[in-house]
Amino acid sequence: MSDRTAVKAFLKSQVIETPSWGYGNSGTRFKVFAQAGVPRDPYEKLDDAAQVHAATGVAPVVSLHIPWDRVDDYGSLVRHAKERGVRLGAINANVFQDDAYKLGSVTHPDPAVRRQATDHLLQCVDVMDVTGSHDLKLWFADGTNYPGQDDIVARQDRLAEALSEVYGRLGDDQRILLEYKLFEPAFYTTDVPDWGTSYAHCLELGEKAQVVVDTGHHAPGTNIEFIVAFLLRQGKLGGFDFNSRFYADDDLMAGAADPFQLFRILHQVAVNGGFSPSTGVAFLLDQCHNIEAKIPAVIRSVMNVQEATAKALLVDSEALGAAQRSGDVLGANAVLMDAYNTDVRPLLAEVRQEQGIDPDPLAAYRASGWAERIVAERVGGEQAGWGA
Repeated sequence: MSDRTAVKAFLKSQVIETPSWGYGNSGTRFKVFAQAGVPRDPYEKLDDAAQVHAATGVAPVVSLHIPWDRVDDYGSLVRHAKERGVRLGAINANVFQDDAYKLGSVTHPDPAVRRQATDHLLQCVDVMDVTGSHDLKLWFADGTNYPGQDDIVARQDRLAEALSEVYGRLGDDQRILLEYKLFEPAFYTTDVPDWGTSYAHCLELGEKAQVVVDTGHHAPGTNIEFIVAFLLRQGKLGGFDFNSRFYADDDLMAGAADPFQLFRILHQVAVNGGFSPSTGVAFLLDQCHNIEAKIPAVIRSVMNVQEATAKALLVDSEALGAAQRSGDVLGANAVLMDAYNTDVRPLLAEVRQEQGIDPDPLAAYRASGWAERIVAERVGGEQAGWGA
């Protein structure tokens, strides 16, 4: 898709989902640095997410994390989102912070702990029913630290059993998005360590189970765009968790560490039909902002994904195909590099102006006065955060 008009049309329709936890306090194993004005409940998180959407025009969906975002009345939360111009998206389960999960959740040796964890996953489907969410996103911290600690195959059997029970509870328009992560917090074995493990479980489950690719969850040097292309070919790419990493799961702003990698990934999405709504690929952010201001960091991440998308869509597919068929190695690479080196900021400024929003989202946010308002108004109470 190298036609400028078509590229602009797609960019106006793009949807990037932001994470509720990205607006709360977070940190490292050593320290959480609290910030003034951070939300104190899920309603205030939605208020902040609405500011991101207002500034960018492409972030109308917000992921929730249960129990971090648990409320007494989810219908009220849905209405609040609608009033703010956003809607609720993926429901993320949490089976990694309870003391009972020290040796695992759904793969724990104790059936009672496995029951507790699976019941939580089923409760998340209940939340989906009320909020209208289509996606249950699952990440398991389960694994072992030492050889011999547990039976590797038995843990896979326990995982499959729990996933099967949850899969059977899904509605017709709901699906499981199964995430994977190379390591951490488990250091010897991780029960879902890579895309192949996630893919195998999703194949066993059926059509309503797909793989989530978190861009920070791979070994150094992993060719993530190959994984993306393969999963698209198989119809098993459910979505992305976009963030950026230098060393491990750094959870930095998308495109901050390696913008060329983000472009390469989105190029594979583009050439393999992943931008078509029929594929159902979800483009989500999953990141924590420990030292930078929350809302501007999310806006910057959205902008980085937009810029990488625009560049991916500007690749001259005809020229690329001709070079590939003729074996022109340098020519094919040059086509990609021409698109990557294109300054798409003027194009995106045009898109935003045509959408009726400020061409500079960060300037628009600064001018809104929201940052000063929340610092003044959000006094007292307990700030949201995952307490790392």
